[in-house]
Amino acid sequence: MNAALENKLERLRTHLKHLGPLGVAYSGGVDSTLLLSVAHEVLGERVVALTVDSPLQSRREVAGAMAVARRMGVTPRVLSPPVLGLEAMRHNPPDRCYACKRFIFSAMREALEPLGIAHLAHGANLDDLQDHRPGLAAARELGILAPLVDAHLGKAEIRELSRQRGLPTWDRPSMACLASRVPYGTAVTGELLARVEAAEEVLREAGFDGLRVRAHGDLARIELAPDDIPRLARAELRGAIVAGLKAAGFRYVALDLEGHVSGSLNPGPGSRS
Repeated sequence: MNAALENKLERLRTHLKHLGPLGVAYSGGVDSTLLLSVAHEVLGERVVALTVDSPLQSRREVAGAMAVARRMGVTPRVLSPPVLGLEAMRHNPPDRCYACKRFIFSAMREALEPLGIAHLAHGANLDDLQDHRPGLAAARELGILAPLVDAHLGKAEIRELSRQRGLPTWDRPSMACLASRVPYGTAVTGELLARVEAAEEVLREAGFDGLRVRAHGDLARIELAPDDIPRLARAELRGAIVAGLKAAGFRYVALDLEGHVSGSLNPGPGSRS
């Protein structure tokens, strides 16, 4: 490990140690897994992991998060806040993530109160500050801590530290809730999220990763890593994928030749909504 990265890791350790008892918003993604790993290292039983299990998370994602946490010696507390009841889910404005994150972080804070834990941290990293992430504003307003940002850690550094610590998430593609597959202005419902989840599971079972299925009414728009596009376009696989996505509830299936672009439904430059 180079000296600069070692210094950042030590800064993270020191910051977490000074915080004392801590709740960690843990999704099982690259960032929150590293945060939980280091927090558990320095705080031991004084760290509590909080994982959300709702229609916004795929069953695969929740199961994977629980498995990784147990491997680290942590058993997360699972929360199921009724997020689909939010008005923001019915209208799905561009700042939907703000309302959702505020609701979820508030539920986590409430869960920590009986435990006497005052601090809650999430896995935002330095690179997130340059992206369209309305949820970060909700975190700041509620006083949710961002230790990885405070340690000046970016995504590539987090992956490298995760690799060195033997965390299985080190090369995992970036995660996003299933609502991110729904264009703004389209209501986010349990039925629609289940359809998207089933469609993405068809693709993962076929060996694809780092993918998205964007739901445009009856049309499923598949985004893949550019190198995976030729394989899906082959006739022998294409037919099975089309059948699987139609079985999931879509009428039409399209392959986006531009490939997977994180946040492609976000407003602003680069939007493909």
